[in-house]
Amino acid sequence: MANGGPVPAAASIFLDARGADRALRVSWHTESDLVVLSMWRANVCVGSFRLAIDEVPDLIGFLSAGLGSAYAGARAAHPA
Repeated sequence: MANGGPVPAAASIFLDARGADRALRVSWHTESDLVVLSMWRANVCVGSFRLAIDEVPDLIGFLSAGLGSAYAGARAAHPA
């Protein structure tokens, strides 16, 4: 896999909870109708996944539903 180069303009980097040497890079590639999710360790890409742009709403829906459940569980465990 490639060494870390410049991050594309339409990208975000998320650090892994296990340590800053691990990261997820999410980048839009509109010229190819793809979103690329790549796993990085110490500035080296160790894996990637190409998600078709028409599948992105399903991923967002899944993450949103999980986030809603997590917040509901946190509120139940720690009532105000």
